[in-house]
Parts: sequence; structure tokens; C-alpha cells
Amino acid sequence: MASEELTVERPVGRRPNAGLAFLRELVFVVVGAIIVSSLLRAFVGQMFIIPSQSMESTLLVGDRVVVQKITDFHRGDVVVFKDPADWLGDEPTEDPTFGDRVLEFIGVPTASSPGHLIKRVIGMPGDTVVCCDDSGRLTVNGTALDETSYLYTSPSGEQVAPSDVEFTVVVPRDHIFVMGDHRDLSADSRCHLSDVSTQGRGQTAFVPVSDVVGPAFAIASPFDRAKRLRMPATFADVPAPTKAAPERGEIKPAGVSC
Repeated sequence: MASEELTVERPVGRRPNAGLAFLRELVFVVVGAIIVSSLLRAFVGQMFIIPSQSMESTLLVGDRVVVQKITDFHRGDVVVFKDPADWLGDEPTEDPTFGDRVLEFIGVPTASSPGHLIKRVIGMPGDTVVCCDDSGRLTVNGTALDETSYLYTSPSGEQVAPSDVEFTVVVPRDHIFVMGDHRDLSADSRCHLSDVSTQGRGQTAFVPVSDVVGPAFAIASPFDRAKRLRMPATFADVPAPTKAAPERGEIKPAGVSC
């Protein structure tokens, strides 16, 4: 008996609109991409625009840096942190447009992104940071730092001093002491050692670890400056503190500031 080939019965009716199906699929793809990007921004990494000259020449105004959120940071790392105690003061900020809000939501920085700073970690909890030794160098836990690889150097070849402010601090528990690479243009921890607050005089100079977004590990753009940011070798020689970090930061002399 000969076999008969069965044919697939086609439903009677209008053919689906291919354009509508494509648009529906495109919406799903875009929404999915935004969700993934937002999750990455919240838990993995985020980009920030450098707004000032305080980290020259390591970072220039307008550089976009990628900040990791899933790795620890160490002495010598460049970190982004939330303004710990009105360090930024009443600096004017642009009102974000709808487009800015969308870009910031998916992790693309805009000029209107406020409230964050970027500096280099000089002291970790318990560290004793001193300015300066007989050669004009910062010391951390008694070890002098060779900062020539990252401190700002002018076009004429003159490098800024590690600090014009003399101080001795012991960093309190769960806090860090930070400084910019362009020391002459950086209102960093040194400049808040005499600030008066409810925490006590000078305590706002130390940035809470909980306010740190993460270490900056690369310049993403402009493309001609794209590179990995690495911890300077000098910090590898700094020993761990010999005593537990105090509850409150220790500052000498009292009232020192920029």
C-alpha cells in the first residue's frame, strides 16, 4: 500500500504583521539591555567624569574613568567617594535634563552628576601619615613615599611639593586619608583637618570607607588617553600599622589646615 505524504495545514486568517513583531522584539532587547546595564552599574562598575584639576596629570578634566564596585581598594589606589561632609560646599551644579537622567540610569556619566570626589588613598585605617621628613617626603607608618611617578609636573618640568601643610595624623577606624595628585589645586583631607563639626574638630578630614564607591581602574575615554590605572610601586613598601586604628582620628598640630 502506497504511503501518502501529509501536508501541514495552514491556519486560515491574516498573516502576522512582521513589522510589529520586529518592534516588539526590539523593545524587549532594549529594555533587557537597560536592566543589565543598570545592574552592572549598581553592583559591578560605573563611569565618572573628572570635573576638576585636582588629580592632574594622572586624570584630566573631562576624562571618563571606570570604577569597580566589587573589589577592595588599598593604599595608593585612586578612589571615587561620596562627598563626606560638604567638602564641595555650594558649588553650582547643572539641573539634569531628562536625557541626563536616562544616561545616568544606565550608567553613562553626565556633567550634571553631582556629589562625588576622586582622590588617591594615602592612609588606611590605623596608618600614621606625616608631612614631612627631612627630604620633604610624606611618610606612612614611618616609610617615606616616592611620589614622583604621579605628582603633578608643570609644562616647565617643575613638580609640586608633596604638601605645603605640615601635619601628623593617625587615621581612625573605618576611614581613609586622601590627597589629590595636583596638591596645589586639591582641597583634600589636609584642608579639613580643622573643620568644626558634630564629630569633633578635624574629624571630617577622614573619609568613611562606607562612602567609597570603589577604586578607579581605567580611563575609558577620550580614546587617546585610555589606559589602566595601577597602584604606584612605592606603596608596596609601606608596612601595616603596629597599633589598632583609634576610634577618632588623631591630628597634630591642632588647627592645622590648608
